[in-house]
Amino acid sequence: MLYLSSPIGLGHAQRDAAIAAELRARRPDVTVDWLAQHPVTRVLADRGEHVHPASAVLANESGHIEHESGEHDLHAFQAIRRMDEILVHNFMVFSDVVAEEHYDLVVGDEAWDVDYFLHENPELKRFAFAWLTDFVGWLPMPEGGRREAILTADYNAEMIEQRARFHRVRDRSIFVGSPEDIVDDDFGPGLPRIRDWTMANFDFAGYVTGFDPATLRGTRDVRRRLGVDDGEPFCLVTVGGSGVGGSLLRRVLDAVPAARERVPGLRFVFVTGPRIDPSSLPDVAGTQVVGYLPDLYTHLAACDLAVVQGGLTTCMELTALGKPFVYVPLRRHFEQNFHVRNRLDRYGAGRCLAYEEAADPEALADVIAKELGRETAYLPVETDGAARAAAMLADLL
Repeated sequence: MLYLSSPIGLGHAQRDAAIAAELRARRPDVTVDWLAQHPVTRVLADRGEHVHPASAVLANESGHIEHESGEHDLHAFQAIRRMDEILVHNFMVFSDVVAEEHYDLVVGDEAWDVDYFLHENPELKRFAFAWLTDFVGWLPMPEGGRREAILTADYNAEMIEQRARFHRVRDRSIFVGSPEDIVDDDFGPGLPRIRDWTMANFDFAGYVTGFDPATLRGTRDVRRRLGVDDGEPFCLVTVGGSGVGGSLLRRVLDAVPAARERVPGLRFVFVTGPRIDPSSLPDVAGTQVVGYLPDLYTHLAACDLAVVQGGLTTCMELTALGKPFVYVPLRRHFEQNFHVRNRLDRYGAGRCLAYEEAADPEALADVIAKELGRETAYLPVETDGAARAAAMLADLL
Protein backbone atom coordinates (compact mmCIF):
# COMPACT_ATOMS: atom_id res chain seq x y z
CA MET A 1 0.00 0.00 0.00
CA LEU A 2 1.00 3.63 -0.51
CA TYR A 3 0.42 6.06 2.35
CA LEU A 4 0.17 9.83 1.84
CA SER A 5 0.31 11.96 4.98
CA SER A 6 -0.22 15.73 4.98
CA PRO A 7 3.02 17.57 5.86
CA ILE A 8 1.25 20.63 7.30
CA GLY A 9 2.09 19.97 10.94
CA LEU A 10 3.12 16.69 12.53
CA GLY A 11 -0.27 15.48 13.75
CA HIS A 12 -1.07 13.60 10.57
CA ALA A 13 2.25 11.76 10.63
CA GLN A 14 1.84 10.64 14.24
CA ARG A 15 -1.65 9.26 13.74
CA ASP A 16 -0.86 7.72 10.35
CA ALA A 17 2.14 5.87 11.75
CA ALA A 18 -0.08 4.55 14.55
CA ILE A 19 -2.72 3.42 12.05
CA ALA A 20 -0.08 1.73 9.89
CA ALA A 21 1.24 -0.15 12.92
CA GLU A 22 -2.27 -1.39 13.76
CA LEU A 23 -2.80 -2.39 10.13
CA ARG A 24 0.39 -4.48 10.18
CA ALA A 25 -0.85 -6.19 13.33
CA ARG A 26 -3.93 -7.30 11.39
CA ARG A 27 -2.18 -7.98 8.11
CA PRO A 28 1.47 -8.92 8.75
CA ASP A 29 1.96 -9.40 5.01
CA VAL A 30 1.25 -5.75 4.17
CA THR A 31 4.08 -3.57 2.85
CA VAL A 32 3.75 0.17 3.38
CA ASP A 33 5.49 2.77 1.22
CA TRP A 34 5.21 6.44 2.19
CA LEU A 35 5.11 9.29 -0.32
CA ALA A 36 5.97 12.10 2.07
CA GLN A 37 7.66 15.44 2.67
CA HIS A 38 9.48 17.08 5.56
CA PRO A 39 8.58 17.17 8.44
CA VAL A 40 6.61 13.92 7.98
CA THR A 41 9.80 12.21 6.82
CA ARG A 42 11.40 13.08 10.17
CA VAL A 43 8.71 11.15 12.03
CA LEU A 44 8.89 8.22 9.61
CA ALA A 45 12.69 8.01 9.88
CA ASP A 46 12.44 7.70 13.67
CA ARG A 47 10.00 4.83 13.22
CA GLY A 48 12.01 3.01 10.57
CA GLU A 49 9.35 3.42 7.88
CA HIS A 50 10.13 3.16 4.16
CA VAL A 51 9.88 6.48 2.33
CA HIS A 52 9.41 6.12 -1.44
CA PRO A 53 12.36 7.60 -3.39
CA ALA A 54 9.96 9.77 -5.41
CA SER A 55 9.33 11.73 -2.20
CA ALA A 56 12.55 13.60 -2.96
CA VAL A 57 10.94 15.42 -5.90
CA LEU A 58 7.76 16.51 -4.11
CA ALA A 59 7.27 20.27 -3.76
CA ASN A 60 7.22 21.23 -0.09
CA GLU A 61 3.82 22.32 1.19
CA SER A 62 5.07 23.33 4.64
CA GLY A 63 7.45 25.83 3.07
CA HIS A 64 4.55 27.39 1.19
CA ILE A 65 2.46 27.63 4.36
CA GLU A 66 5.33 29.29 6.22
CA HIS A 67 5.77 31.76 3.35
CA GLU A 68 2.07 32.64 3.57
CA SER A 69 2.14 33.21 7.32
CA GLY A 70 2.67 36.42 9.28
CA GLU A 71 2.99 37.12 13.00
CA HIS A 72 0.94 34.27 14.45
CA ASP A 73 -1.27 34.73 11.40
CA LEU A 74 -2.13 32.26 8.67
CA HIS A 75 -5.10 32.71 6.39
CA ALA A 76 -5.34 28.96 5.87
CA PHE A 77 -8.10 28.99 3.25
CA GLN A 78 -6.36 31.56 1.06
CA ALA A 79 -3.00 29.81 1.52
CA ILE A 80 -4.50 26.58 0.18
CA ARG A 81 -6.07 28.50 -2.72
CA ARG A 82 -2.64 29.83 -3.66
CA MET A 83 -1.05 26.37 -3.53
CA ASP A 84 -2.38 25.12 -6.88
CA GLU A 85 1.01 24.89 -8.58
CA ILE A 86 2.41 22.80 -5.74
CA LEU A 87 -0.64 20.54 -5.64
CA VAL A 88 -0.56 19.92 -9.40
CA HIS A 89 3.15 19.11 -9.26
CA ASN A 90 2.74 16.69 -6.37
CA PHE A 91 -0.22 14.97 -7.97
CA MET A 92 1.85 14.37 -11.09
CA VAL A 93 4.56 12.78 -8.95
CA PHE A 94 1.91 10.58 -7.35
CA SER A 95 0.45 9.72 -10.75
CA ASP A 96 3.85 8.59 -12.03
CA VAL A 97 4.42 6.44 -8.94
CA VAL A 98 1.11 4.57 -9.14
CA ALA A 99 1.48 4.18 -12.92
CA GLU A 100 4.90 2.55 -12.59
CA GLU A 101 4.22 0.41 -9.50
CA HIS A 102 1.25 -1.65 -8.39
CA TYR A 103 -0.47 -0.74 -5.13
CA ASP A 104 -3.55 -2.50 -3.83
CA LEU A 105 -4.45 0.43 -1.58
CA VAL A 106 -3.66 4.14 -1.45
CA VAL A 107 -4.42 6.00 1.79
CA GLY A 108 -4.55 9.80 1.71
CA ASP A 109 -4.62 11.64 5.02
CA GLU A 110 -5.73 15.10 3.85
CA ALA A 111 -3.83 14.58 0.60
CA TRP A 112 -5.89 17.30 -1.07
CA ASP A 113 -4.16 17.05 -4.43
CA VAL A 114 -4.76 13.33 -4.87
CA ASP A 115 -8.38 13.42 -3.73
CA TYR A 116 -9.26 16.40 -5.93
CA PHE A 117 -7.56 15.27 -9.12
CA LEU A 118 -8.75 11.67 -8.84
CA HIS A 119 -12.29 12.99 -8.75
CA GLU A 120 -11.49 15.15 -11.77
CA ASN A 121 -9.85 12.20 -13.56
CA PRO A 122 -11.53 9.06 -12.18
CA GLU A 123 -10.12 6.93 -14.99
CA LEU A 124 -6.70 7.21 -13.28
CA LYS A 125 -7.89 5.22 -10.27
CA ARG A 126 -6.53 1.68 -10.47
CA PHE A 127 -6.39 0.89 -6.75
CA ALA A 128 -8.55 1.04 -3.66
CA PHE A 129 -8.51 4.57 -2.25
CA ALA A 130 -9.18 5.59 1.36
CA TRP A 131 -9.49 9.23 2.49
CA LEU A 132 -8.87 10.41 6.07
CA THR A 133 -9.57 13.81 7.58
CA ASP A 134 -10.30 15.41 10.95
CA PHE A 135 -12.43 18.27 9.62
CA VAL A 136 -14.98 18.74 6.86
CA GLY A 137 -15.98 22.06 5.34
CA TRP A 138 -14.15 25.24 4.38
CA LEU A 139 -15.41 28.08 6.57
CA PRO A 140 -15.02 31.84 5.99
CA MET A 141 -13.35 34.11 8.50
CA PRO A 142 -15.67 37.03 9.42
CA GLU A 143 -13.17 39.66 8.28
CA GLY A 144 -13.22 38.10 4.80
CA GLY A 145 -16.72 39.43 4.30
CA ARG A 146 -19.14 38.39 1.58
CA ARG A 147 -16.42 37.54 -0.95
CA GLU A 148 -14.78 34.93 1.27
CA ALA A 149 -18.16 33.49 2.22
CA ILE A 150 -18.94 33.02 -1.49
CA LEU A 151 -15.54 31.48 -2.19
CA THR A 152 -15.68 28.95 0.65
CA ALA A 153 -19.24 27.98 -0.30
CA ASP A 154 -18.08 27.51 -3.90
CA TYR A 155 -15.23 25.23 -2.79
CA ASN A 156 -17.63 23.23 -0.64
CA ALA A 157 -20.19 22.95 -3.44
CA GLU A 158 -17.53 21.66 -5.83
CA MET A 159 -16.50 18.97 -3.34
CA ILE A 160 -20.12 17.92 -2.76
CA GLU A 161 -20.70 17.70 -6.51
CA GLN A 162 -17.52 15.67 -7.03
CA ARG A 163 -18.59 13.18 -4.39
CA ALA A 164 -22.09 12.90 -5.85
CA ARG A 165 -20.86 12.31 -9.42
CA PHE A 166 -17.90 10.03 -8.66
CA HIS A 167 -18.70 8.39 -5.35
CA ARG A 168 -16.71 5.33 -6.44
CA VAL A 169 -13.40 7.23 -6.30
CA ARG A 170 -13.20 6.83 -2.52
CA ASP A 171 -13.64 3.29 -1.33
CA ARG A 172 -13.65 4.59 2.22
CA SER A 173 -13.99 8.03 3.77
CA ILE A 174 -12.82 8.01 7.40
CA PHE A 175 -13.39 10.86 9.83
CA VAL A 176 -10.84 10.98 12.64
CA GLY A 177 -13.27 11.76 15.41
CA SER A 178 -16.96 11.43 16.22
CA PRO A 179 -20.08 13.01 14.71
CA GLU A 180 -20.31 15.39 17.67
CA ASP A 181 -16.88 16.80 16.75
CA ILE A 182 -18.26 18.26 13.51
CA VAL A 183 -19.24 21.93 13.50
CA ASP A 184 -22.95 22.68 13.58
CA ASP A 185 -22.92 24.85 10.47
CA ASP A 186 -23.76 24.56 6.80
CA PHE A 187 -21.47 24.43 3.77
CA GLY A 188 -22.94 27.69 2.48
CA PRO A 189 -26.27 29.15 1.37
CA GLY A 190 -28.49 26.43 -0.07
CA LEU A 191 -25.95 23.70 0.79
CA PRO A 192 -26.36 20.83 3.31
CA ARG A 193 -25.55 20.99 7.00
CA ILE A 194 -21.94 19.91 7.44
CA ARG A 195 -22.65 17.39 10.19
CA ASP A 196 -25.59 15.79 8.36
CA TRP A 197 -23.64 15.44 5.12
CA THR A 198 -20.54 14.06 6.86
CA MET A 199 -22.56 11.49 8.78
CA ALA A 200 -24.06 10.30 5.50
CA ASN A 201 -20.73 10.11 3.68
CA PHE A 202 -18.10 9.08 6.26
CA ASP A 203 -17.26 6.30 8.67
CA PHE A 204 -16.08 7.42 12.10
CA ALA A 205 -12.92 6.03 13.69
CA GLY A 206 -12.93 8.16 16.83
CA TYR A 207 -9.86 10.17 17.68
CA VAL A 208 -6.40 8.65 17.06
CA THR A 209 -3.85 9.43 19.78
CA GLY A 210 -1.30 6.74 18.96
CA PHE A 211 -0.67 6.10 22.67
CA ASP A 212 -2.52 4.94 25.76
CA PRO A 213 -2.90 7.95 28.09
CA ALA A 214 -3.39 5.71 31.12
CA THR A 215 0.23 4.52 30.88
CA LEU A 216 1.64 8.06 30.75
CA ARG A 217 -0.05 9.95 33.55
CA GLY A 218 2.48 11.21 36.09
CA THR A 219 5.47 10.37 33.89
CA ARG A 220 8.56 11.06 36.03
CA ASP A 221 11.49 9.91 33.93
CA VAL A 222 10.88 12.65 31.36
CA ARG A 223 10.97 15.30 34.08
CA ARG A 224 14.28 13.93 35.30
CA ARG A 225 15.63 13.90 31.74
CA LEU A 226 14.79 17.59 31.47
CA GLY A 227 16.27 18.35 34.88
CA VAL A 228 12.88 19.10 36.43
CA ASP A 229 12.43 17.91 40.01
CA ASP A 230 9.29 15.99 41.00
CA GLY A 231 7.88 18.88 43.04
CA GLU A 232 9.00 21.63 40.67
CA PRO A 233 6.24 23.36 38.66
CA PHE A 234 6.82 22.77 34.94
CA CYS A 235 5.30 24.57 31.94
CA LEU A 236 5.83 23.19 28.43
CA VAL A 237 5.49 25.57 25.46
CA THR A 238 5.24 24.00 22.01
CA VAL A 239 4.07 25.18 18.59
CA GLY A 240 3.84 21.99 16.54
CA GLY A 241 5.64 20.83 13.42
CA SER A 242 5.35 23.86 11.16
CA GLY A 243 7.57 26.92 11.22
CA VAL A 244 4.82 29.45 11.90
CA GLY A 245 5.00 29.40 15.69
CA GLY A 246 8.09 31.52 16.40
CA SER A 247 6.04 34.58 17.34
CA LEU A 248 4.14 32.72 20.05
CA LEU A 249 7.34 31.24 21.47
CA ARG A 250 8.84 34.72 21.78
CA ARG A 251 5.68 36.14 23.32
CA VAL A 252 5.69 33.48 26.04
CA LEU A 253 9.43 34.01 26.58
CA ASP A 254 8.68 37.68 27.26
CA ALA A 255 6.26 36.61 29.99
CA VAL A 256 8.62 34.16 31.72
CA PRO A 257 10.13 36.61 34.27
CA ALA A 258 6.69 37.81 35.40
CA ALA A 259 5.36 34.24 35.53
CA ARG A 260 8.29 33.15 37.70
CA GLU A 261 7.58 36.04 40.06
CA ARG A 262 4.03 34.74 40.49
CA VAL A 263 5.07 31.08 40.72
CA PRO A 264 8.52 30.81 42.35
CA GLY A 265 10.66 28.07 40.85
CA LEU A 266 8.49 27.68 37.73
CA ARG A 267 10.46 25.95 34.97
CA PHE A 268 9.76 26.38 31.26
CA VAL A 269 10.69 24.09 28.40
CA PHE A 270 10.18 25.50 24.89
CA VAL A 271 9.87 23.02 22.01
CA THR A 272 10.58 24.58 18.62
CA GLY A 273 9.83 21.51 16.49
CA PRO A 274 11.67 20.47 13.32
CA ARG A 275 11.36 23.72 11.36
CA ILE A 276 12.40 26.41 13.86
CA ASP A 277 16.05 26.74 14.90
CA PRO A 278 16.29 26.58 18.72
CA SER A 279 19.30 28.94 18.60
CA SER A 280 17.06 31.66 17.11
CA LEU A 281 15.38 32.17 20.51
CA PRO A 282 16.92 34.29 23.28
CA ASP A 283 18.27 32.85 26.51
CA VAL A 284 15.95 33.56 29.43
CA ALA A 285 16.54 32.47 33.02
CA GLY A 286 14.42 29.51 34.06
CA THR A 287 13.95 28.23 30.50
CA GLN A 288 15.28 25.45 28.34
CA VAL A 289 14.86 25.41 24.55
CA VAL A 290 14.86 22.14 22.61
CA GLY A 291 14.15 21.26 19.00
CA TYR A 292 12.18 18.36 17.56
CA LEU A 293 11.04 15.75 20.09
CA PRO A 294 9.85 12.46 18.58
CA ASP A 295 8.11 11.59 21.86
CA LEU A 296 6.51 14.98 22.51
CA TYR A 297 3.42 13.37 24.03
CA THR A 298 5.52 11.99 26.91
CA HIS A 299 6.67 15.55 27.67
CA LEU A 300 3.06 16.69 27.59
CA ALA A 301 2.29 13.96 30.09
CA ALA A 302 5.04 15.21 32.37
CA CYS A 303 4.13 18.91 32.43
CA ASP A 304 1.89 20.76 34.87
CA LEU A 305 0.70 23.20 32.19
CA ALA A 306 1.16 23.58 28.45
CA VAL A 307 0.95 26.67 26.27
CA VAL A 308 0.39 25.68 22.66
CA GLN A 309 -0.90 26.74 19.27
CA GLY A 310 -4.42 25.74 18.27
CA GLY A 311 -3.40 22.62 16.34
CA LEU A 312 -5.71 19.66 16.83
CA THR A 313 -3.15 16.96 17.61
CA THR A 314 -1.32 18.64 20.47
CA CYS A 315 -4.56 19.94 21.99
CA MET A 316 -6.21 16.52 21.81
CA GLU A 317 -3.14 14.81 23.26
CA LEU A 318 -3.33 17.19 26.22
CA THR A 319 -7.06 16.52 26.48
CA ALA A 320 -6.48 12.76 26.50
CA LEU A 321 -3.85 13.22 29.21
CA GLY A 322 -6.16 15.43 31.28
CA LYS A 323 -3.62 18.28 31.37
CA PRO A 324 -4.49 21.96 31.82
CA PHE A 325 -3.44 23.96 28.79
CA VAL A 326 -3.75 27.34 27.11
CA TYR A 327 -4.12 27.32 23.36
CA VAL A 328 -3.64 30.31 21.06
CA PRO A 329 -5.16 29.72 17.59
CA LEU A 330 -3.39 31.24 14.61
CA ARG A 331 -5.22 34.34 13.47
CA ARG A 332 -7.39 33.78 10.36
CA HIS A 333 -6.82 30.02 10.51
CA PHE A 334 -10.38 28.78 10.06
CA GLU A 335 -9.63 25.20 11.12
CA GLN A 336 -8.01 26.19 14.42
CA ASN A 337 -10.55 28.91 15.19
CA PHE A 338 -13.71 26.97 14.27
CA HIS A 339 -13.21 23.21 13.82
CA VAL A 340 -10.60 22.64 16.54
CA ARG A 341 -12.22 25.01 19.01
CA ASN A 342 -15.61 23.36 18.47
CA ARG A 343 -14.09 19.97 19.29
CA LEU A 344 -12.24 21.21 22.36
CA ASP A 345 -15.37 22.95 23.63
CA ARG A 346 -17.19 19.62 23.37
CA TYR A 347 -14.54 17.99 25.55
CA GLY A 348 -14.51 20.95 27.93
CA ALA A 349 -10.77 21.14 27.36
CA GLY A 350 -8.23 23.94 27.48
CA ARG A 351 -8.43 27.69 27.74
CA CYS A 352 -8.57 29.56 24.43
CA LEU A 353 -6.56 32.77 24.37
CA ALA A 354 -6.45 35.22 21.47
CA TYR A 355 -2.95 36.20 20.36
CA GLU A 356 -3.77 39.82 21.13
CA GLU A 357 -4.55 38.84 24.74
CA ALA A 358 -1.03 37.47 25.05
CA ALA A 359 0.58 40.77 23.99
CA ASP A 360 1.04 42.03 27.56
CA PRO A 361 3.65 39.90 29.39
CA GLU A 362 2.06 40.68 32.75
CA ALA A 363 -1.41 39.59 31.60
CA LEU A 364 -0.01 36.42 30.01
CA ALA A 365 1.88 35.64 33.22
CA ASP A 366 -1.40 35.98 35.12
CA VAL A 367 -3.03 33.43 32.80
CA ILE A 368 -0.14 30.99 33.20
CA ALA A 369 -0.19 31.30 36.98
CA LYS A 370 -3.97 30.85 37.11
CA GLU A 371 -4.06 27.80 34.82
CA LEU A 372 -1.03 26.05 36.30
CA GLY A 373 -2.12 22.83 37.94
CA ARG A 374 -5.83 23.50 37.36
CA GLU A 375 -8.02 20.47 38.09
CA THR A 376 -9.53 19.13 34.88
CA ALA A 377 -12.65 17.09 34.12
CA TYR A 378 -12.52 16.62 30.35
CA LEU A 379 -14.62 14.12 28.48
CA PRO A 380 -12.60 10.93 27.90
CA VAL A 381 -10.82 10.57 24.55
CA GLU A 382 -11.01 7.31 22.60
CA THR A 383 -7.97 5.03 22.89
CA ASP A 384 -8.88 2.64 20.06
CA GLY A 385 -9.07 5.09 17.16
CA ALA A 386 -5.99 3.75 15.36
CA ALA A 387 -7.29 0.18 15.64
CA ARG A 388 -10.72 1.15 14.33
CA ALA A 389 -9.24 3.05 11.38
CA ALA A 390 -6.89 0.16 10.61
CA ALA A 391 -9.80 -2.28 10.59
CA MET A 392 -11.57 -0.10 8.01
CA LEU A 393 -8.45 -0.07 5.83
CA ALA A 394 -7.86 -3.81 6.21
CA ASP A 395 -11.24 -4.43 4.57
CA LEU A 396 -9.85 -2.83 1.38
CA LEU A 397 -6.82 -5.13 1.07
